[in-house]
Amino acid sequence: MHRRSFVRLLAATPFIRDFQIRSDTPTLRVVSSYSASSTPGMPGPYPGRVVSIRSDKCVDTSTGAANDEIVREMMARGMRTLTGAGTTADAWRRFFEPSDIVGIKVNCGGYPHCVSAYEIVADVVRQLMGIGVPVSHIYVYERFQDQMNEVNYAPHLPEGVQIVAAERANRNVDNSGYDPATYLEADFFGEDDTRSNMMRLVSRVLTKIINIPNMKDHGATGVTGCLKNIAYGSFSNVARTHQRGKSHTYSVVGALAAMEPLRSRTVLQIMDGLRGVWHGGPFARTTRYVFYPRQIMFGTDPVAIDRLLLDIIDKERRARGAISIWDRSPGSLRMDDTRARDADPNVNIIIREPGHVEYASTLGLGVYDRARIVIKDVDVP
Repeated sequence: MHRRSFVRLLAATPFIRDFQIRSDTPTLRVVSSYSASSTPGMPGPYPGRVVSIRSDKCVDTSTGAANDEIVREMMARGMRTLTGAGTTADAWRRFFEPSDIVGIKVNCGGYPHCVSAYEIVADVVRQLMGIGVPVSHIYVYERFQDQMNEVNYAPHLPEGVQIVAAERANRNVDNSGYDPATYLEADFFGEDDTRSNMMRLVSRVLTKIINIPNMKDHGATGVTGCLKNIAYGSFSNVARTHQRGKSHTYSVVGALAAMEPLRSRTVLQIMDGLRGVWHGGPFARTTRYVFYPRQIMFGTDPVAIDRLLLDIIDKERRARGAISIWDRSPGSLRMDDTRARDADPNVNIIIREPGHVEYASTLGLGVYDRARIVIKDVDVP
């Protein structure tokens, strides 16, 4: 049997399995009792298709403020173009029904300058309610409560939207927000806790998930895109995969994203490119490394969108005179020295693994080959 067919067969049934990715990666043990749906959300109905909506007026680059009216139009055009629907409401109905319980996976780690935009998140909620999803069935979620508190989506959303985090802060010992029966197990650096558990919200409550990542650099994965946001943002104990200059994110990002029921329930990818971060990610504590792609990308295929993101971030880094995200030279490495990394875009604290995007494609999560990705560009005046 062809390896890809074998992987897809495994993904179609409840499973406990061990597999070896490449010679320098650890064994990953995936445990889940959930079956894949007949049409998993990733890569979904539009594999290899990406819609990119751009507007020079969507963000005031002197202040960083977004234009809500323009963003709404970008969202409407993006959903209609992706689906071919005649109306915006019909476009949303392609993915959601009033009976769904919908999670919106935001990214709060880039506060204050680059998080999942209030305007985008608010429009998603507005559109879901417009097609009949009850406000109490809409959840905005992230792993860490302290990050959610900083970003504070509540004033921008209708009363009744559930805003949920799994734990109080990064590396907290409270695991009550995670599912003890659904996890990836691996020993990366001899750590005591070798399991990463899926959020209970994801495994036991939600029926559909919308993923809203940002266009951000990342010191371990190369980029924080669709795959990284949905995978590392839905599981516990994932920071352990990258330390001491070494990153195991090459295999783990895709392995987590492919786990059920996360894979089947994540049905829509909306890449927030109003603002971006070209170095020092996934954080954005300074405007020094913030840039403005001024676009939103839509699709169901996280690999295809992230393949384009690799080029966007790398192009911006090169334009700024910084080393490529693909650079693996030990000469750039200042192991775990975040101050040196933040001061100098030619410093890495870990050897990056942008190859995690291509690896995810081997799990059937999407199309990596640039020649097979169809991009529809739309400009909004």
